Amino acid sequence: MPIRPYRCVYWSKHRIDGEAGEIDAGLGAILSSARRNNRLLGVTGALVFDRGLFAQFLEGEIRAVELVFENIQRDERHGDTQVLSFGVAAERAFRPWPMAFLGRTDEEHLRFADCGDEAGASMRRLEAERLRDLVRTLGDEGPMQRR
Repeated sequence: MPIRPYRCVYWSKHRIDGEAGEIDAGLGAILSSARRNNRLLGVTGALVFDRGLFAQFLEGEIRAVELVFENIQRDERHGDTQVLSFGVAAERAFRPWPMAFLGRTDEEHLRFADCGDEAGASMRRLEAERLRDLVRTLGDEGPMQRR
């Protein structure tokens, strides 16, 4: 019987200082490192960046997901990390990607804006399943690995 993957879904505030170019470079470094390390550990997932927040999905064997998440919690580029869900998943939602990326395009910015309400709700209030479905929909509409 195959081992069912674990999924960790969290959001955090980004703490990458600087202007747009420096933030883009910081995101590039995060993605490069995540893709390299996740590939080695058999972890797949997606990173969403919008409005100063990260939302991320990590999928794989429990020890590998825990290791990656522990490293993220120690990373000074993340702050105020909040776990939305952690547990067994029926299947991997992001199987093809060691770390897909969505964010910082006008279309995706508008899509995330639709998730809030007039009182200023943001990605922080999204439930893990709704966020996963949104990311998968965006991925179906266009390429997720933009870098």
